[in-house]
Parts: sequence; C-alpha cells; structure tokens
Amino acid sequence: MDPALSALQKRLQHPFSDPRLLLRALTHRSFSADHNERLEFLGDSVLNLAVAHLLYERLSELPEGDLSRVRANLVKQDTLHRLALGLGLSEVLRLGEGEMRSGGARRPSILADALEAVIGAVYLDAGCAVAEALVRRLFQAVEINPRMQAAAKDAKTELQEWLQGRKMQLPQYRVVSTLGAAHQQTFDVVCEIAELGLSQRGLGGSRRAGEQAAAAAMLQTLKAKTP
Repeated sequence: MDPALSALQKRLQHPFSDPRLLLRALTHRSFSADHNERLEFLGDSVLNLAVAHLLYERLSELPEGDLSRVRANLVKQDTLHRLALGLGLSEVLRLGEGEMRSGGARRPSILADALEAVIGAVYLDAGCAVAEALVRRLFQAVEINPRMQAAAKDAKTELQEWLQGRKMQLPQYRVVSTLGAAHQQTFDVVCEIAELGLSQRGLGGSRRAGEQAAAAAMLQTLKAKTP
C-alpha cells in the first residue's frame, strides 16, 4: 500500500482488512466512477448515531430538542472540515485534474464528505463498534458543552424538530441530479415528507448545501400551510 495511506491508517488507528474501502472513501467523483458518495451516505448515518450516543452520555440533562441542536453543531461542515484537515485527508484525496487545479483538496465540502466516507468505510470494514470508537477519537479534542444548543438552528435541524414535535417521521433527502463540471458542481436535492405527501427541491454547491436549501423550502411550505 502507498505509504501515505499506511500513515493515514495509523492516524485513524484502524488497519483496514479491505484497503480498497479506504481507497474508495478518498476518491472524488471527478477522479473515477468508483467514487465515495455511497460511502459518504452511509458514513453520515453512522456519524449521526455515534455523536447522538456521545451526547446522550455527556449531556444527560438536555432535552431532545437541545441535543439535536448540539449534534447539528458537531456534524456541520465546518467541524468535519477541521477534523478532516487534522487527519491529513487533503494530502491523500484522489481528485480529477480540474478539481485539483481549482483547490478541491482544501475545499470544505469535499473534505467533510470524504471524512464521512472514511467513517462509512470503517463501518463496512469492521462494524459499528469500531466505527463509533473512531468517531469518539475524532471528537476527543472538540469542546462539547450544553451552551452549543443556543446556536442558531439550521434549516434541517429546524425541520426535524418541527416534525418531531408533531410525532411525524423524519424527512428523506436524495440527490436528484448533479449539474456542471466535476470541479464546480451544483447538487439538485429533493426533501420529501411521505406522511404529508410533500416534496421540495433545493440547489447547492455541495450535497449538504442542497439539503439545507431543500429543507428551507420545505419549512417555508409547512409554515404557509400552518395557521
């Protein structure tokens, strides 16, 4: 294996049984059709579960809504970007030439997505407990305190709380299409609430930004319908 990937595994404290998973996690869609977006999807869920478990233990006095806001602060792009830089992911990403020239190796959205993909790869390689242990190590140096819940809600968090307050299922997000060149893509994302038969779409320069735009559009629709 490439020495840089071997060094990354040491920083992760996880030697991969199947190194191809790690390689795929570091592969942007601009580099290859065998890219990291499915692993990113999986890692996003693993990350949210692991952080939720961590907060449940550490912030035992906070109610559900406040815990959701703290989690949103911890799994947002800025936080994941910093963690990815700390791991040195920018040095081992596999990017197409156009994406590389445009500074993709340092782009927050790409690095945050790659970190989620790595978490997903660890989950597939060794299971939930090992992946959760990785997430806990990553967040060791991140300050976690109840005051984080006072931060402004993002659209996805606000939509989740609106639905939970009415005992409804959480929304589903999916990428409908990606537009533009690989190094400057726009993501078209749909937000669906099956129970209400509603869907809204949003555009963003990353999957996350598209999801936030779609959630904001859905909130606007729901508030217009609610007296």
